[in-house]
Amino acid sequence: MFQKILIANRGEIALRVLRACKELGIQTVVVHSTADSDAMHVRLADESVCIGPPPSRESYLNIHQIVAACEITGADAVHPGYGFLSENAKFADILAAHNITFIGPSGDHIRIMGDKIEAKRTAKRLGIPVVPGSDGAINEDKEAKRVAAEIGYPVIIKASAGGGGRGMKVAHTEADLEVALQTAKSEAGAAFGDDAVYIEKYLQKPRHIEVQVFGDGAGRGVHFGERDCSLQRRHQKVWEEANSPALNAEERSRIGDICAKAIADLGYSGAGTIEFLYENGEFYFIEMNTRLQVEHPVTEAITGIDLVHEQIRVASGGGLSVRQEDIKFNGHAIECRINAEDPRTFTPSPGTITHFHTPGGLGIRVDSGVYSGYKIPPYYDSLIGKLIVHGRNRVECMMRLRRALDEFVVDGIKTTLPLFRDLVGNPDIANGDYDIHWLEKYLAKGE
Repeated sequence: MFQKILIANRGEIALRVLRACKELGIQTVVVHSTADSDAMHVRLADESVCIGPPPSRESYLNIHQIVAACEITGADAVHPGYGFLSENAKFADILAAHNITFIGPSGDHIRIMGDKIEAKRTAKRLGIPVVPGSDGAINEDKEAKRVAAEIGYPVIIKASAGGGGRGMKVAHTEADLEVALQTAKSEAGAAFGDDAVYIEKYLQKPRHIEVQVFGDGAGRGVHFGERDCSLQRRHQKVWEEANSPALNAEERSRIGDICAKAIADLGYSGAGTIEFLYENGEFYFIEMNTRLQVEHPVTEAITGIDLVHEQIRVASGGGLSVRQEDIKFNGHAIECRINAEDPRTFTPSPGTITHFHTPGGLGIRVDSGVYSGYKIPPYYDSLIGKLIVHGRNRVECMMRLRRALDEFVVDGIKTTLPLFRDLVGNPDIANGDYDIHWLEKYLAKGE
């Protein structure tokens, strides 16, 4: 097991990883920018190192400074959390060159899955169902028209190196295709420094289903069930559930087994999430995230397994602590992402939190690094906390969530709490009847 882990992140995920390290008896080091000097994870860590000014590129994305912090403090491993450098293959390679363990997959696997075109090819080779579309990058209008005609309109053009909805355009007819292709390529080049794009069939009313997987790097793989992340705004997840209200036990087992076998065959090490669009009983691979997910707590709630503990165990060479038959699913869990944003316009709302009170009681978990008097900086992601609720079934979970949202108090800034209070009372949400377009339509109506 590791002696000292450096946590290369901030906010609630840094605190989440720090807690896991403390439970395992591992010393902790956190890095932080000058804007985060009074953050909770900085206060609670055994050691902290300031690595730069507020801009991420000068602090949390500064690989040289983070490696230097490892060497100064004697950290023998780095946990990247999510975001920032968590899916940066170069970072993983540099740490390996300095004999520091990256708590995550190999640089090679990060590269494969970070390139959406190569990821789709790999998924297909591993037996994972994929969305019909181009086999590689599309560069010319003529080629785009040929592929679109084969798979049928509407189609979606996606950036190969993309994420978060950037470099993504829908064409409903051939007349739309040329403009959509050029716009997507332009956005992809500006956002990612790579204008490669590909085409897929655009599904009309899919759900977003993702499967949590783990590999030991030596040919063993398991899955921890699925999460439903269909409630999204601009391709950003807002509300996540486990298990999905749309799947039955047979579908859950089938797609889980496919993913676990693929991870084993790939020789993958650590945590990963294989993401799908699901429509009319069929799953279609869209991407794989080679890191811990923001929504991992709902999986922990229904399995009783600490996924960060598992990450650390696998990275240290201890292998997986469970076999597939050991993993049982109990009850239902929902996570709401509480952001420092206007609940309708989603405009960021940095500032000082004057009062912060979290709900409690059976089945309630809040992952947050903020406190009364804490000043939300304007430089980073607006997520300030996650409310995770677990119940014996979905009905109990929803009732518990309603009560927990009523108890949650954040004063001094605007947050998305009012949005969730609206959603929990909506009949479609209560019935689990929604797809990836539902939330944007709901917000557009101004309900």
